[in-house]
Amino acid sequence: MENLSSSSLLSKNIKIKIYRTIILPVVLNWCETWSLTLREERRLRVFENRVLRRIFGLKRDKVLEDWRELHNEELNDLYYSLSIFRVIKSRRMKWTRHVARMRERRGVYSVLARKPERKRPLGRLRLRWEDNIKMDLQEVGRGVLDWIDLAQDRERCRARVNAVINLRVP
Repeated sequence: MENLSSSSLLSKNIKIKIYRTIILPVVLNWCETWSLTLREERRLRVFENRVLRRIFGLKRDKVLEDWRELHNEELNDLYYSLSIFRVIKSRRMKWTRHVARMRERRGVYSVLARKPERKRPLGRLRLRWEDNIKMDLQEVGRGVLDWIDLAQDRERCRARVNAVINLRVP
């Protein structure tokens, strides 16, 4: 894929389509169930920016009369699609609706919504999937709501998913 993304034979539009249709689905496989740490978020951001820099190439600096790599803000201006974090958060919110409607009938709900039986280790507590859902709801400005009750109302939940998609992610 590195050769395709830096090839001069393909247009930028084709490279972006390849990125959206081939690379992103592989990278985001089952991202609905991820509980991301800050380190993992940083690595995903670096990955996305690296791919976009290969697609868009170098830029000629008018002041220094030299070639340079694009800054992150310039990449965001050129790439009009959702960032990788908005995609992850929106998929997580959509998956939340499905899991909450399952209730106790299926194993997925019990795995994702259960409390661990054994004592957690010392130090900083690892975030659970449910903790990430509550953080996503806080970012939208809805406070810590009961995500199970929220998912029962389809219209309100759709509004939350759209709010997460439109959220500004650094």
